[in-house]
Amino acid sequence: MNLKQIGVIHTPYKARSEAPFQGRHSTEICEAEVFDEFLPGLADVEGCTHLILLYWLDRADRSMLKAFPPHDGKEHGVFATRSPNRPNPIGVGIVELLAVEGRRLRVRGLDALEGTPLIDIKPYFSEVDSIPDAIVGWRK
Repeated sequence: MNLKQIGVIHTPYKARSEAPFQGRHSTEICEAEVFDEFLPGLADVEGCTHLILLYWLDRADRSMLKAFPPHDGKEHGVFATRSPNRPNPIGVGIVELLAVEGRRLRVRGLDALEGTPLIDIKPYFSEVDSIPDAIVGWRK
């Protein structure tokens, strides 16, 4: 497997304690900076209202297989949670695209820390990416 960093995320959050629990609830404006070699991949992205950002949670503990979600307080397997601590710490953020300014995407709704490596960008399609009746069984 060969994963390439395509850019870097800029946010006001320097520590995990400063970041929102879920990025969707944040009103902060953040930026996803794309490296020069990947700029052609941004063609037509300005026509998207929302994007899926995939990023590498470089400060996560990769040895964790159990987690205690803060709103539940009970231990669960890490793959049944959204804990940043996991064997392959890939973060997912569905963000509102506010502007494209050259190599920088101005977005709202992100919970990543300053300097987090950006690994991919995808358009968000509400008719494909939203499953309104999806359930997480332990969150009753």
